[in-house]
Amino acid sequence: MKNLRNSYLFILVLAFNLSSCKFFEKEDPKPVGEDLNFTKYLAVGNSLTAGYTDGGLYREGQLNAYPYILAQQFKTAGGGDFLQPLFSEQEANGSGYLKLTGFSPAGNPILTPVTTNLALRGGIPLPGGPKLTKYTDVNLQNLGVPGMSVLASGVALYGTLNPYFERLLEDTDVITKTYRNFISNRNHTFFSLWLGGNDVLEFATNGGETKPGNPFSGLTSIADFRENYNRLVEALTANGAKGVVATIPAITAIPFFTTISVASVRALAKAASPQYDVYIRTGSGSTDVRVAQPEDLILLNAVGTIGRMDMQIPHGYTPDNPLLDIEVLDKEEAAEIKARLAAFNNIITEAGKVNSLAVVDMEAAFNGTLVANSILSIYQQGVAQNPAPIRNSLFSVDGIHPTPRGYALIANEFLQAINRQYGTALPLVNPANYRGIAFP
Repeated sequence: MKNLRNSYLFILVLAFNLSSCKFFEKEDPKPVGEDLNFTKYLAVGNSLTAGYTDGGLYREGQLNAYPYILAQQFKTAGGGDFLQPLFSEQEANGSGYLKLTGFSPAGNPILTPVTTNLALRGGIPLPGGPKLTKYTDVNLQNLGVPGMSVLASGVALYGTLNPYFERLLEDTDVITKTYRNFISNRNHTFFSLWLGGNDVLEFATNGGETKPGNPFSGLTSIADFRENYNRLVEALTANGAKGVVATIPAITAIPFFTTISVASVRALAKAASPQYDVYIRTGSGSTDVRVAQPEDLILLNAVGTIGRMDMQIPHGYTPDNPLLDIEVLDKEEAAEIKARLAAFNNIITEAGKVNSLAVVDMEAAFNGTLVANSILSIYQQGVAQNPAPIRNSLFSVDGIHPTPRGYALIANEFLQAINRQYGTALPLVNPANYRGIAFP
């Protein structure tokens, strides 16, 4: 059991051959086709738009955010500068993050929280965390807010809950301005909109449980999503600006949900004793316990508890001490999330088509090119002896957010969608120029 608890670099890694990679072009063609105006590009979204990585928002991640990469490519078509709410060099570590600092003698990863050079203001923290150093420039163009959901975009009090949003607001706007109002009237000429993941993510990472007192921790209703998403698009297209929208990837395909398989835990249980198996709790009732099935998803946050001895009973191995509901996304909950995401993505795609916007099928990209056909798992022993795959990884050490290389690949998906929709020839970027996991 020790091996599972300690052997978990919760990443999936990129395993593509850069010499034959289709993600970048050798030439630097000039944009052609419809005359787009990239003079002022506005990026709207959540943590992915902000450049969140390794479990935090910090300066290096911001400088490798996909909107920043896009803005550099837009300059080949007359695009202007791109203002981001960067943390200063003195506070470069922003909110703090997780850093890979080495490996144990057994070859297992050691993750250490970075707690120096943070951008914290002190005082009473918000429900979402400590307050961060303010950045309220009215010319701001990267409006990505970690934690932002389509549902939350229409709630005025959200600035009192989320420190990343509060950071961007004037004090007088914190309790009155919605995110939708915040992104409106920016005089932009082109925009990207990638929102919706957080309308299911917290529910999923909490094992299909809604947190009491948190209205944003459940699954957003389809009706609420449609209304709020369409109003976001209306705000962004009000001045005639063109843009690109992106669908939501399959949440349950990311490492947070795939690193620990039922089969791997079952093998450990059987090795401990043939009478053991993997048991999960599916509800609050005394009989809501069953043997885990392959379609059940054991969450990454259970890695330290599996096999733990509780009153001489190993956790997860018997029906008397099953994995908790918050440690597993059972197959019924996973199916519910899949259906809700399908409905959300239909709304996003429809909004894009109705408004003649480019649409990035990010669900297909993550399931296909970016994940399913090009990655392998390296959370077993032997990682320390073969560090190269770690450096190439698409996902950062939090198991949810990309590395800079992952963001470069995402930027290419946006660029290709723009080129298809508008007949342009914006050059793609070379992912090899961006790092994967930062190796010590």
